[in-house]
Amino acid sequence: MSLLFSPLSIRSVTFPNRLWVSPMCMYSAVDGVVQEWHHTHLAQFASGGAGLVMSEATAVVAEGRISPRDAGIWNDEQRDAWAPIVQAIHDRGSLAGIQLAHAGRKASTWWPWADARGSVTLTDGGWQTVAPSAIAFQGFDEPVSMDAAAIAHLVEGFRSAARRALDAGFDVLELHGAHGYLLHQFLSPLSNRRTDEYGGSLENRAKLLLQVIDAVRGAAGNEVPLFVRISATDHAEGGFTSDEAAIVSAWAIDHGADFIDVSSGGLVAHQKIDVHPGYQVPLAETVRQSGRIPVSAVGLITAAEQAEQVLQDGAADAIFAGREWLRDPHFALRAAHELSSEVTWPAQYDRARWR
Repeated sequence: MSLLFSPLSIRSVTFPNRLWVSPMCMYSAVDGVVQEWHHTHLAQFASGGAGLVMSEATAVVAEGRISPRDAGIWNDEQRDAWAPIVQAIHDRGSLAGIQLAHAGRKASTWWPWADARGSVTLTDGGWQTVAPSAIAFQGFDEPVSMDAAAIAHLVEGFRSAARRALDAGFDVLELHGAHGYLLHQFLSPLSNRRTDEYGGSLENRAKLLLQVIDAVRGAAGNEVPLFVRISATDHAEGGFTSDEAAIVSAWAIDHGADFIDVSSGGLVAHQKIDVHPGYQVPLAETVRQSGRIPVSAVGLITAAEQAEQVLQDGAADAIFAGREWLRDPHFALRAAHELSSEVTWPAQYDRARWR
């Protein structure tokens, strides 16, 4: 048995393998309610052998959506729309996760294939964005700096969303603290210029993330795995660094998180990234080796042997992939075949197992 297709247990949940589906926004929800597209899109990965199918960034409050077409879980209608999708994933032998998110200053933007770019105006259905500081992302409207009431509202939004997610049947919760969205904006000195208890030192900049972890862990109880996705570097001078990411990750574990999903970038438009196969794996390794923190690696991981080698090298405990699942929704079945690993195939597909 390869490491990629060995089980992994976190709290009360055992993942059947370590090849997982990353959150990928579909920009296809209506008023935050997921549609038939999401059902087919996510269920296919379970049929394809994914150990964990993670939903797209799902807004915990309406103003936290990246675009007006983003999925949400701030009300019961949205919760109930998620439930049959979760059941479909379970019926196909996979576990279901949800990424709880708030886009902060990168909210209220047009979806990728819209005719417009940048921020959606109020007349076109957009809204006033919020952030740790009134500093706009390049090309977007200026956000409003969050006051104490707004921060308290946000923490409660994450708590309530976590409870709804569990009521919908999700097995895993993930907090989105990466890619330049709100929790990441608080972590980075490039976007957080506050002078109160949420700004300045790393401990202060991490305070909101840790408060959200505390709230979500309180809502979830002791049995549910809690992941945190982080950008382990801003790829920009003066930004959040991998050393800081390792420290924050350890704090997150101390506060009740179980697993760090390590990505990078997304905070500023002037970032400089050397993109190549596995380019973010060293970041995962840095966090993992800083304190034996369980982590996943992501970033142009497209082949079975490549994914297996990352685990064999001790750089990560699991693999998240995105685009490769879009190209091949049966990525895990193919990878298991290539690694000569025994996995359970859907009975309907068994004829393709060995030849």
